Amino acid sequence: MAVLNEEQTMLRDMVREWSDNESPVTAFRKMRAAAPAEGYDPAAWQALSEMGVAGIVIPEAFGGTAFGYLSLGLVLEQLGRNLAASPLAATSAAASAIVLGESETAKAAWLPRIASGEVVATLAVDEGPVHDPAKIATKVVDGRLSGTKAFVAEGDSAGVFVVAAEDGLYLVAGDVGVTRSPRHMTDSRSHAQVTFADAPAERLGDIGLTARVVDRATAAVCAEMLGLAEQAFTTTNDYLKTRVQFGQVLSTFQALQHRMAKMFTELELMRSVVEGALEAIDAGRSDVDQAVSLAKAVAGDTLHLVSREMIQLHGGIGMTDEHDAGFYIKRARILETMWGNAAFHRERFARLNGY
Repeated sequence: MAVLNEEQTMLRDMVREWSDNESPVTAFRKMRAAAPAEGYDPAAWQALSEMGVAGIVIPEAFGGTAFGYLSLGLVLEQLGRNLAASPLAATSAAASAIVLGESETAKAAWLPRIASGEVVATLAVDEGPVHDPAKIATKVVDGRLSGTKAFVAEGDSAGVFVVAAEDGLYLVAGDVGVTRSPRHMTDSRSHAQVTFADAPAERLGDIGLTARVVDRATAAVCAEMLGLAEQAFTTTNDYLKTRVQFGQVLSTFQALQHRMAKMFTELELMRSVVEGALEAIDAGRSDVDQAVSLAKAVAGDTLHLVSREMIQLHGGIGMTDEHDAGFYIKRARILETMWGNAAFHRERFARLNGY
């Protein structure tokens, strides 16, 4: 478990309190029923932005707080606990590309607006149904970008896109040459197919930058997965302690105790590797790619286990829309595949280690 400084502890507690009071799962239900075009509640996003979280990975010179990726992970974990619909992960990934990129013009033009919450940004990389950064056909000719990106998170509302092309990352602003097609996914969140046709593009960096930014986006997703897994476990544990079956409280059955113990130990391992990946990014270590793949592989397996057990151990009520269990397993399945599933990252980790 990471050792937090005073500022990080205060940030975590502040967001946890806000999430519990202002954005519980009931707020997600209301958002799902209202089905806003953005895929999230703009008022809630503005409230988060006013707390400074939109600029958490943006330097202070551009209006951010520069708290780093571990701090970002703490925020995403707390939001994930309650399934808070927020563009924070996607926006932070895109902002990191601009921060790390070579365009000073892009930094001055976009980072202050992203940090204030005025603009939602997103990262558009994958062009097929699964994550495969080696298969990118998007091209840029004379400053004009053309290609199609599948399942872009927050693609419905983003005001600026960071787009992966054959030779690196580019920034595409606004809707000139941009067509969005919403994709209705099981998690009731924003996903869109985005087609670029001769869209004006500004270069941010080469394919090496693409890999670094995707690692940061992956680590952010892992942090949200940790929040989901922790809350799914807690909800299930609380249920077993109160539900009576065959004249006994379910938590007294040894077989169920063993299942909960297994999940608890897996969750501790998950927290270790996820926080380790975020700390590796903050420290600028040379093995960030390995740390991120390890985190995503473990996070994918663990969240799959805990969300599945949440359904199983709740029994029939867990299968109903009235219970929250279904929301967790639906969001879990999306996050498990985003930026590569566990199998993809196990193979990548082995390859990075020379196997």
